[in-house]
Order: sequence, then structure tokens, then C-alpha cells
Amino acid sequence: MSSDLVDPTKIVLPKKLRPSDGRFGSGPAKVRSEAVNRLAKKSDTFLGTSHRRDSVRAVVGKIRDGLSDFFSLPADYEILLGNGGATAFWDAAAFGLIEKKSEHAVFGEFSAKFASLVQAAPHLDDPRVENSEPGTRPAVVADGQVDTYALTHNETSTGVVMDIKRVSPGLMLVDATSAAGGLRINPEEFDVYYFSPQKAFGSEGGLWVAAFSPAGIERIASIAASSRWVPPSLDLGIALENSRLNQTYNTPSLATLFLLADTVEWMNENGGLEWTASRCDKSAAAIYGWAESHEMATPFVHEEAARSHVTATIDFDGVDATLIAAALRANGIVDTEPYRKLGRNQLRVALFPIIDPDDVVILTKAIDFIIEVLTK
Repeated sequence: MSSDLVDPTKIVLPKKLRPSDGRFGSGPAKVRSEAVNRLAKKSDTFLGTSHRRDSVRAVVGKIRDGLSDFFSLPADYEILLGNGGATAFWDAAAFGLIEKKSEHAVFGEFSAKFASLVQAAPHLDDPRVENSEPGTRPAVVADGQVDTYALTHNETSTGVVMDIKRVSPGLMLVDATSAAGGLRINPEEFDVYYFSPQKAFGSEGGLWVAAFSPAGIERIASIAASSRWVPPSLDLGIALENSRLNQTYNTPSLATLFLLADTVEWMNENGGLEWTASRCDKSAAAIYGWAESHEMATPFVHEEAARSHVTATIDFDGVDATLIAAALRANGIVDTEPYRKLGRNQLRVALFPIIDPDDVVILTKAIDFIIEVLTK
């Protein structure tokens, strides 16, 4: 086991074991320095201006067009934006997408939160919940009483990825908070694919973004035509109306918009989703291959096909992972700590496309060095 006499913050990594960028957090995640520099150059004329002016609306339009290209969306799909992040989108979905009964695939902290929210909604029936233990993924069950299936493409808390396959009939609602931008997806398999920009897209928080199919747009309209009361800030009809004008209902963070637009452009210029997903594949192969061959490390997710290529969770035996994380942080390699509520002796490492796969390889070697010092 780890020596109690070793202060992890005093361990100094050799220069060759320091990644070019030490940010491996699962969100907020690494932001590209190039994008920040471009924002700084534009700050005098962009930041502090009205979000309803042409200069800002042009950026929103760039985001919507760029994401449509990135996801290879059919011509009749639309990109919507709103304030508050993916957590606020759960509220909006409970008001504006679920008609009466939903089914939720729950396999971690975030998928459970959405199910709990819907369970508490007085205007909805109790949802059907398909649970599985952390580190595994549940099966989706077709149910004729269900009008909305709520899936999670990547469970950020556990590092488990879920296959997204359409279940008919029913609206396919997919939480892609940490998946979008790094995992492959077929638009034909979803009606709403929503996410936050502070993960794989390397922006800041406070915004939700969603790709809607015609069926998703139709569901907004049908609920809007009912007698259901919806708070304006969570009204997806209002979000749709404003998105078509390349703006949001409430004032957004202009920095978030700029950084998102910049990263989407960077991704598309380099090859789009296939390019970004391939980068994540390389990072995943590096860290899981290392863990599988290690005496003290093991991938938390045992089923290889269920292992996330954007969020890796690695268990440790014989060494305290909190000491490893502390030593990494002391050397500028940050946010590798596990999800706090999972309570495991592990590290959680983001593998987003902005993170250089070579840096993931260097990270594994840095961990080896730290383990050797801690276990002498």
C-alpha cells in the first residue's frame, strides 16, 4: 500500500512526464488556448454588447450551421439553444417534451437526476425506470404506454457509454452532455440530442444546445397547444422561436458562444465528427490498454464495449488514488479525481477531442512514476 510517510505534493515529475496541457477534467473541461486568444482580440467589440445585435447573432448562426454540418443532420433537423445548461434542459423537457409517461435508462448520477425530476413532476405519470449498477448499462424496454424515452449517451459519473437505438413509437430524448463532440451518433436514432458546451466542445457553461428532429419540433408544438403552463424561461416553443432568429430568450454568456463557435469551426476544418471521435478512440486505447496491463490499475467498466471513449474511470488496488491525484495536481495535471459520489479508489480522466492523445500516453507514464514513489 501507499506509504503514509510520502507527501504526494512534494513529488516532482521529470519534464518528459509532463503533458503539454495538464487539464484532464470531465467538465468544465480544457478550453483551447487558441480560441481564448481569438476571443481576447475580439473582446473590445464583442464582449459587453447586446446578444440581439448582428455581431452576436452571427456567432449563434455560425454555431447552428456548424453543428448541423458536424452531426451531418438531415435538412429538416434544427439546432436550438437556451440558457441554463443541460440541467435546465431537464426541466424544460419535463414541461415541454414529455406528454404523460417517460422511460429512463439510469446507470449513474446524472441519468438518475433526470428520472428523479420527472418522478416529482405533478403533471406527469410516474416514469418507467430501467436501472443498472454503476459501471454497467441497462437495457431499454419498449413500452406502449411510454411517449418519451430518456437515454444518456455517456454517463459522466461512471465512464459508461450507451448504445443509442430508436425505440418506436416514442420520442427519443438523448442526454449527450459529455458525449456530443466525441462519440459517433446517427441522427436517425434520436429526436432530441442535447448537451452542454463545457465538455467535449471546450467552451464555458450556462448554455444548453440541442439537435431536434421534425418529431421533436412537432412535440414542442403539440404541448404548446395544450393547456399546460410552462415558465417562459423553460418554454421550448420560445427557445425555438429565438433560435430561429439566432439568439436566446435570455442574455447568454457571450464568451461561451464565441468559444463554442470557434471550437466547432476547428472540429469541422479537421474532419468533423469522425475526426474528433477518432482522437477519442486513440486516447481510450492508450489509457485502457495501460490499465489492463497494470498490476495496480483496472478499468472500472468491465464490459469493453461499454467503456466510454470520452470519460475513462480507472480503479486502483494497492495504492491510494487520492494521493496519485494530489501528486498530479501538484505538478499541474489537474481534475483527475473520481466523481465524488461514486466513492471508489479511482481516477477519472477526460478523453475529449480537445485533449491530445499523446498527452494521455504521457499521463499514464506520469502515474507510473508517482505510484513507484508512493509504494517504495
